[in-house]
Amino acid sequence: MGVLTKIREAKTEPKVTLPVGQILDGDCVEAMRSLPDASVDLVFADPPYNLQLGGDLNRPDGSHVDAVTNDWDKFDSFAIYDQFTRDWLTEARRVLKPDGALWVIGSYHNIYRVGAILQDLGFWLLNDIVWRKSNPMPNFRGTRFTNAHETLLWASMGEKARYHFNYTAMKTLNDELQMRSDWVIPICNGGERLKRDGHKVHPTQKPEALLYRVLLATTDKNDIVLDPFFGTGTTGAVAKRLGRQWIGCERDGSYRDAAWERIESALPLDESALATMQSRKSAPRVAFGSLVEAGMIAPGTELFDKKRQYSAKVRADGSLESGTEKGSIHGVGKVLQGAPSCNGWTFWHLEHEGATKPLDALRQTYLLSIED
Repeated sequence: MGVLTKIREAKTEPKVTLPVGQILDGDCVEAMRSLPDASVDLVFADPPYNLQLGGDLNRPDGSHVDAVTNDWDKFDSFAIYDQFTRDWLTEARRVLKPDGALWVIGSYHNIYRVGAILQDLGFWLLNDIVWRKSNPMPNFRGTRFTNAHETLLWASMGEKARYHFNYTAMKTLNDELQMRSDWVIPICNGGERLKRDGHKVHPTQKPEALLYRVLLATTDKNDIVLDPFFGTGTTGAVAKRLGRQWIGCERDGSYRDAAWERIESALPLDESALATMQSRKSAPRVAFGSLVEAGMIAPGTELFDKKRQYSAKVRADGSLESGTEKGSIHGVGKVLQGAPSCNGWTFWHLEHEGATKPLDALRQTYLLSIED
């Protein structure tokens, strides 16, 4: 009888409802404490860098540089910053599932301190990723090397812990070359940069291409992604595009408003576009996946050859699907033609800005954008 009673109690025990698709107001540590243990699949954190900037920064012509001078990035000492880091990492570890993982991004100002603390807490480093900015802000004072990169740490819950890595999707995204730990991605600018009255809404808005790669690599459809420093919602917008669920923590009301507006306008991908590659393909030089990642070509876009004899659909990892055939832009084109090889950049075309263009035209546009 006692066993039956326990079974009934277990069945009637109320389930904890996660605030999926919500931005939790207030301090991130307190907000995370409201979440149950082992409830999220991935934490992506872009914490304050504690830049320790001394005064305003001006260009050689005297104009002001819009740098990070916000109060949320100011800490009175390294000890205080370390305690703050330990507090939020402790909560992040508590809410992560046993096979979950943590990503944290930073600069030389903070990433070494963060890395040591996360190791002290039991996380196991899998990679450090160098995000090399193709268009970094120059060093206006000429006193140091230009800061042209930031570092991301990817960690599992422990040395023996399981974790998710979509290796094949990353290889496909990189046109059949194994994805390396140095990523060349432009900083957030142009139409993607959120502005109000001519000023940046957030000084450290990350490019969606960066989050696209992180989420595609280390989560699956419907996984729950927590961002404790949500800002203007890059994580939420990309999660929505990729069919992942998200939870954000953000105490600044203006950032929350911008995030909601941005996420509501983000379009999720259709089911077929969300599928990622599970087989080997051929290999060219320039990554078609970079154009998909940057949002220049949306997953689900129809491609066709110049005579419109063949067509294929773009998928989220930069692969193509045409009937039962799946592979890279070169591999699918080769099979459809029954040819020994195919240059997918010139073979495939799409409708872009009211005109029919070869993929190579968009590749050249992309190359120009990362050289700016």
